Formats: sequence, C-alpha cells, structure tokens
Amino acid sequence: MASTSKRSKYFDNAKFILIFLVVFGHLISPLKEQDGILFTLYTFIFLFHMPAFIFISGYFSKGYNKKGYLLKSIKKILLPYFIFQMIYSIYYYLNGQEARIEIDFLQPHWSLWFLLSLFCWNLLLYVFARFRWIGFCFAVCLGIAIGFIDGVGSYLSLSRTFVFFPYFLLGFLLNGDHLKKALRSKFSVPVGLVIILGTFLSFGFSFPDNAVPWLLGDTSYSNMGQEEWSDGLFRGLQYMLTLIVVFGFMTLIPSNPLKVSEIGERTLYVYLFHGFIIKSLEVAVLDKNLIDFTGHYLFLIIFSFIICLILGSYVIKKFTRPLVELRI
Repeated sequence: MASTSKRSKYFDNAKFILIFLVVFGHLISPLKEQDGILFTLYTFIFLFHMPAFIFISGYFSKGYNKKGYLLKSIKKILLPYFIFQMIYSIYYYLNGQEARIEIDFLQPHWSLWFLLSLFCWNLLLYVFARFRWIGFCFAVCLGIAIGFIDGVGSYLSLSRTFVFFPYFLLGFLLNGDHLKKALRSKFSVPVGLVIILGTFLSFGFSFPDNAVPWLLGDTSYSNMGQEEWSDGLFRGLQYMLTLIVVFGFMTLIPSNPLKVSEIGERTLYVYLFHGFIIKSLEVAVLDKNLIDFTGHYLFLIIFSFIICLILGSYVIKKFTRPLVELRI
C-alpha cells in the first residue's frame, strides 16, 4: 500500500474477494439449513463481507464536499437503483415469483438495498463528517438505537442504513497512513490469520441457528425475538467483533496486481446482475432438489468464481454500461 498504484490494486483485490463472497454467500443461502459447514461459511461470511465493502466505499467518499459530488452520486447510485428496481420487478413477475408487476421504489428488491443505503450514507456525511470521531460515536449509538424501533425494516432500507453506517463513516475517517500502519505492521498478517481462523472455528462450534437475522441488520430487535435492553449491548459487541474480523480480512489482501484485479473495478456489475443467475437457479431447481447440492463445496466455489469472472468481464460492462452507469 506504499504507492498510489499499489494502493489501488490493494482495494481492487479486496473488492474482488468481497464480491466473490457476496455471490458465494447468496448461492449457498438456500442450502445452509441442510449443511453444517455451509451454515458456518454463511454466517462467517455475512458477519464481515458487507461491512468490509461498506468500509471501503466510505474510504473512497472523501470528496463528498466537492462541487458536483451529490449530482454524481445521484447519477451513479440512485438512478441505477430506480432502473434495477423496475427490472427486478418485471423479472420476478416473469419467473413466477410475483403474481403481478409491482414497482415499489420504497421497498428495495433483494440486494438493491445496498444502492439505496449507499446513497443515504453519502448524504449522512454532510452531517456526520464535520463532527469526526464524535460523529462516529453518535452513528454507533444510532445503529444500536434503531433496533428498538419496532416498525423499522426494509422500508427505504432504513434499518440497514443506520445499522451499517458506522462502517461507512469509519472508512471515511481513516486515511491511507492509518491503514498502512494498521495493515502492514510486522505482526499484522499472523494476527489476521488468527482472527479469521479463530472466528470461523468459533462460529462452527457455537453460532446459534436463530441468530442469522443479527448479521443481516434488516429488522428490529423485537422481530428477531423477545426485545430486551441487552439487545443494544449485543449489537455493540457485534460492531466490535465485526471490525476485528474486517481488520483480520484486510491484513491478508495482497497489494500486487492479480489477474482478477480488474474485476475489482467492476464489482457493481457483478453485484447487480448475479441475482438474476441465482434467483433463476432457485426457480429452476425445486426446493426438494436443492439438498442435492449440499456437500459439493468445490463445485459451489468454482461456480461462484465463474459468475464473478463472467459478470465482471469487459464484455458484460460494454453491453450493460448504459444501464449501470448511464453511459454508452
């Protein structure tokens, strides 16, 4: 991470690995209840992969107060959200998942919550960035407090917007020197390995089956079970664990250019289009046949990797750029 080019490749490599984890996590989601290893992989991935993605997004949002930034955010984030919200509404109707076409921009389809929340996080910077670390502490408090509001959920992606905002704000607050000192110290890699392996093994032995909604951050405490004051404390501990694992993950990312680095520049394409492949597979393969794919771990990994290679290719970008970036 010493130079600009290496720093760029570092984040491209990180984004590729994270988008692979997104695809793999969504692919194994219907299978996790029938396979203990897949359940552990799913819970471990969902603990940190979106927080890490959001952290990186915040890191690259430092120019929020520059002229034209808000307009650029509307064009690159909000307009694609509206476009793909309509496309997914039509798609769900055509594949039989919905009885009729209903286009509701206030209830994001599946993974589109990220675009809506990302736009909101950029807006929140105008308020929170000026307060720096005091603003970060307040963002954490909001992320904890939002869970006590019973009606909060996927509407306008409100729950996830506030639950995940601290990761975005932290990425914004940290600069390259901070990251270099933290991620490239003498003991960073060994510590990162211990964190990743220790967390994975502990999840394999002790993660509760009913605690998955805590990782998603898309609903209130009461909707996840009996609401108690200690739920706020639990989310605070979850923030700490997640940040530790994100740190462990980021210490292991190489800075040198890889063959997949360029796909790290096109993760939005993979993110927006992989749902059509996975949802089509879920419709094509009946629920009773899904169990046939459990245990085929290598196949699931390779298939997820191939999805990333195809959707992150230049060819896909060339022909879908008008939809994703509103550019020809």
